[in-house]
Amino acid sequence: MSNRDIVFGVASVIGAIRRIFIFAAIAIMPAFFFAGEAAAVDCRAYPTPGVDWSNCKKRLLMLDNSNFEGANLSGVDFSMTDLSRTNIKNANFSKAMLVRASLAGSDARDANFERAEGYRSNLSGISAAGATFVSAEMQRSNFSDADLTNVDFTKAELGRAIFYKAKLANTRFALVNLSRATFHNVDMSGPVDFNNAFLFLTRIEGVDLSKATGLEQDQIALACGDDRTKLPEGLKMPPSWPCEDE
Repeated sequence: MSNRDIVFGVASVIGAIRRIFIFAAIAIMPAFFFAGEAAAVDCRAYPTPGVDWSNCKKRLLMLDNSNFEGANLSGVDFSMTDLSRTNIKNANFSKAMLVRASLAGSDARDANFERAEGYRSNLSGISAAGATFVSAEMQRSNFSDADLTNVDFTKAELGRAIFYKAKLANTRFALVNLSRATFHNVDMSGPVDFNNAFLFLTRIEGVDLSKATGLEQDQIALACGDDRTKLPEGLKMPPSWPCEDE
């Protein structure tokens, strides 16, 4: 075989390899294109269990009675959206925007609301057993009649939140700002952790706190109770009780 034949043979092999790479690239490109397109249009997907709406904008919508069980809703802007009576079990709402949103009557068991922002949100009647609200900002939110059993509110902002007739058992309010929050007629059927919670003018008139843990006399002195308030053993009613109505 001459040198010329060898050169032509090598060139043919190189050309064949190049064609293989080109065809492979052409075959792969649509897959990348459609994958990117699917990710982009996911915000337009219907509410379904497991849907991924992360970081989507869903403001001012009527999504009541939807099923979002196990959905990824992290970073979603749900401001002023109606999510009442929805199934949001095991859903991820971390860093979601829930300002003035309604989750009233929803099933939120084991849902994740870590670092969510829910100023003036309506969570009345929500079933949230096992959910986490760690570092969430839920000022002025309404938790009336909510089941908050085994809920973790550690480091949350709950100033002026309403817990009227809420069910609290194994609930954690450690390091929580509860200033001016209302706990009237709550059901504390189990221990509730108030370790280092800020209780400035927190309304606990008539509340049975006998099973509460982590409470100190200084915290009680800041709160607003009365002679019907039952305190844990070792704590006593401060002379400032009852507070004057604001």
